[in-house]
Amino acid sequence: MTVTITHEGAIAVVTIDNPPVNALSQGLRQALMEAVSAIDADATTSAAVLICAGRTFIAGADVSEFGKLPAPPHLPDIVAAIEGSRKPWVAAIHGSALGSGLEVALGCAYRVAVASANLGLPEVKLGIIPGAGGTVRLPRLIGAAAAVDLVTSGDPVDARKALALGLVDAVVEGELLLAAIAFAREIADKPRPQRISERTVPPVENGFWERAGKAVMAKAKREIAPLRALACIREASEADFATATAFEREMFLELRGSTQAAALRHVFFAERAAYRPSDIAGVMPRNIRSAAVVGGGTMGAGIAAALRDAGLPVVLIERDQAAVERGLANIRQIFEGSVKRGRMSPAVATERMAGVVGTNDYDQLADTDLVIEVVFEDLAVKRAVFGRLAEVCRADTVLATNTSYLDPEEIGEGLTQPERFLGLHFFSPAHVMKLLEIVPTRKTATEILATGFALARLLGKIPVRTGICDGFIGNRILKVTRMQAERLLLSGGMPEAVDAAMRAFGLPMGPFEAQDLGGLDIAAFQRKAAHARGETPFAPVADRLCAMGRLGQKTGGGWYDYQPGERTAKPSDIVTAIIAEEASGWSQKIWGEAAIADAIVLPMVNEAALILDEGIATRAADIDLVKIHGYGFPRWRGGPMHYAQTRGLAEIVAVLDRLSISGLAEPPCDALRRAAEDGSFQSRERR
Repeated sequence: MTVTITHEGAIAVVTIDNPPVNALSQGLRQALMEAVSAIDADATTSAAVLICAGRTFIAGADVSEFGKLPAPPHLPDIVAAIEGSRKPWVAAIHGSALGSGLEVALGCAYRVAVASANLGLPEVKLGIIPGAGGTVRLPRLIGAAAAVDLVTSGDPVDARKALALGLVDAVVEGELLLAAIAFAREIADKPRPQRISERTVPPVENGFWERAGKAVMAKAKREIAPLRALACIREASEADFATATAFEREMFLELRGSTQAAALRHVFFAERAAYRPSDIAGVMPRNIRSAAVVGGGTMGAGIAAALRDAGLPVVLIERDQAAVERGLANIRQIFEGSVKRGRMSPAVATERMAGVVGTNDYDQLADTDLVIEVVFEDLAVKRAVFGRLAEVCRADTVLATNTSYLDPEEIGEGLTQPERFLGLHFFSPAHVMKLLEIVPTRKTATEILATGFALARLLGKIPVRTGICDGFIGNRILKVTRMQAERLLLSGGMPEAVDAAMRAFGLPMGPFEAQDLGGLDIAAFQRKAAHARGETPFAPVADRLCAMGRLGQKTGGGWYDYQPGERTAKPSDIVTAIIAEEASGWSQKIWGEAAIADAIVLPMVNEAALILDEGIATRAADIDLVKIHGYGFPRWRGGPMHYAQTRGLAEIVAVLDRLSISGLAEPPCDALRRAAEDGSFQSRERR
């Protein structure tokens, strides 16, 4: 970790070198403060360029200091020192200038950036707000409306957009350091621009703050930080700099210790750790340069699109030419949809489709690095596919199944080179959803497991290793969610009340809305398979709806009624009557929102404790990632395991005991009781 000062004539070049992302640690802050003093005292220096070594500008705070009290010098003092320097500073930005990195750049008199750079204040995504003047200086530089968009979303902008906003003064070509030095020489003898802290925020139109408040609240849902950030920007617009800065600091310190910030930090670190399980440390993955997908339905098309988005050429295999054409049309529809939503240009969509070859000839896979099977959930069908793949693919081709419920051990039984086979469970829509459950068999080679994790990184997905059981991690917990939802119906709840309670808890939709969207027949198929195994799934109302052909939105009715061509859910008299019939003999009670949430979420925690204890999941945090990225569990609650531990595991056990006595949940498992006694869940990696 270094801060060095060199000179190019009268221009001082201050270089930060703190790999991997030049995070602003305490030592770096101290060295920067000393650099400001040294340059101020140097009569031969007319201006300074602040640049970073490595792959990025200052990309944020030091993550090792998250959740701790920062040691002096504090970041606001560093930014103020740079801004107050007697010599103008020029921030030379490449890579990412995020969070505290952008705040330091805002302290500089000028900012120049390469075209590939991006800039932003992402603090709200960690449950906090900028704490070193970001919400105060930014609106003074680019105006309140642009500042609201940037700060309350936490999303970065690229250098071209930053130039249009006035966030940077120039986008430079060629060597950044040479361009920044030339820029510094040009401005050194010119009048210095007014310091940002001395400027005022341009006035906004009448009603702006009210409209902004409604928009931010709608997007943030129940997250606190975006609304606090909006309040800070408004304070910056209506008060002097010192008052607004003090207000921002107060909000920052309040949020830093909040439960939401703790939950979001937990998820942040869990996501960072997801790519580095201990059992593949140091293992080199296979190099994947080409891929194929067998099956062009909704899931197969989504996986193919995700592979193309990552730059891999894709071969789509289907059983006949008509199915090939349907599969290609499904993929094309995905890219066309991205064009319509403005997420992709027509030229890019054309390029993506050009990289897909559709065929029913398995011999086309003779030199493919990775093949993912995405056919119907039938063991015999899947085995037949892998038998054919074994005949035509290279012996080192990685073979993967996308099964949701079937046992990969059985799917891969008899496969030649079984060490190259594993499960890769994508979530629908596969080109959008970030979760990827990685399911090794007993024979999967460590190199192939590592390849699965490397593929997840390439695709921009969050990988979670899971052991083999019915439903793996996510769908096994989902079965409990659905069972609990039906128990609520039979004991006095109604679908609309249950869904409303889960939305209030923070989920994007309730369990019944979700089933209507995806189709009740999916779960019904899984229950049929469970019955065949001798199990007795609990879904009395859902089974009757399926028998009536009420499968959700696609049939005009499921848990709710739908008008032709509409997706608006309306309470159904038919469903109400069926619930009343099935509830005969059940004790009825009045359910409040909090009690409904407990009756669904806490049994999920109980099942998750079993999953962890059985070794299906190796880390409690992995279960949190599965539920957040695959099922919409609110990120700001940290996932079900973090939520339970924060709330108190002893309380979770007590509530489950009460529910189980009434027949409304399974009793707490031994693993959960042990965790309550220990005070925390113990990950398998630490045992």
